[in-house]
Amino acid sequence: MGDHPDDTRLSGIGVGFGPANPTPAPTSVASTGRHENPRTYFRRIRASDRKALLALTRASRELHYPWISPPLTSHMFKVYYRRTQRDDHEGFVICLSDSDEIVGVINVNNVVKGGFRSASIGYYASQAHAGRGYMREGLMHVKRHSFQELGLHRIEANIQPANAASIRLVRSCGFQREGLSPQFLYINGAWRDHERWAAVDPRPGLT
Repeated sequence: MGDHPDDTRLSGIGVGFGPANPTPAPTSVASTGRHENPRTYFRRIRASDRKALLALTRASRELHYPWISPPLTSHMFKVYYRRTQRDDHEGFVICLSDSDEIVGVINVNNVVKGGFRSASIGYYASQAHAGRGYMREGLMHVKRHSFQELGLHRIEANIQPANAASIRLVRSCGFQREGLSPQFLYINGAWRDHERWAAVDPRPGLT
């Protein structure tokens, strides 16, 4: 995994988030792909989201740096969107239920099925909406979807130890720290250590 500007495989090297909110009520999965709870829902990224997503990332550079480099140009969005159309990647936007405004992005990357059934996650938020708990709700949506709909057993976030806000986010969503991976990713001119945080579905078998 390289330090490509729009390489959202940088799992969980997320952004600054605010205080965690109480756990949201379980969501239902509608056939339309819209997953509701009182404040937010998530859906798959669309090609038509380009303008809104680029506006979000450009306005949120201070929040994202130096943890992640999301798409900032039309070309970078096209590369990212094309990757989400592959079988081993999923791209989701977190939206406000009352306005449909996009407030964050969560990606499920490098999906492997079979006996492994695991993936890594990456995410980033809108600076204008940081600190309101929306990304926590979104990550809970995507966590349930990964286990119940994608059939995964494990999802992993790799986070630089200094990124305290991102660590608070995954911890609040039930992820457990598994250890430290020295020199795990090359970011901003150096190999960076990352903590491994994972959530595991308790079901005993593959189904």
